[in-house]
Amino acid sequence: MNKCVKILSFSALFFAFSANAEVTLKDNAEILGKWNLYAEAAKLDGEQKAVKVEWEFKADGALQTTATDSVGRTKEMKIAIKYFVENGEIHKQTTPGREKYESCKVVEKEGSKMTLKCAYLYFFLTKI
Repeated sequence: MNKCVKILSFSALFFAFSANAEVTLKDNAEILGKWNLYAEAAKLDGEQKAVKVEWEFKADGALQTTATDSVGRTKEMKIAIKYFVENGEIHKQTTPGREKYESCKVVEKEGSKMTLKCAYLYFFLTKI
């Protein structure tokens, strides 16, 4: 009986870690192109806040972000920041013009969907 409990505990632990296994990027070729950032959340399984932002990862190391605000004075805001892939993670500038970067790990990437865990938020994206 004791042996069975240990095996079940070990199995549950194994499946818990494999369910949240991070994806290691080889290079930026795996993320190049346009992505629709449709939600962000403080926790992976937490409440998602809807957003309307387009990210375009370019081969030259530029990440073009285009935010759409249908109720504001500016209908669209475009910002270009630098990014690179190193040690399987995306490193992107926190502020344009400053050489301070934050690391973002790819938590899930399946088909046209990708989830990133950055410093304070999870970002949920779909490939356009």
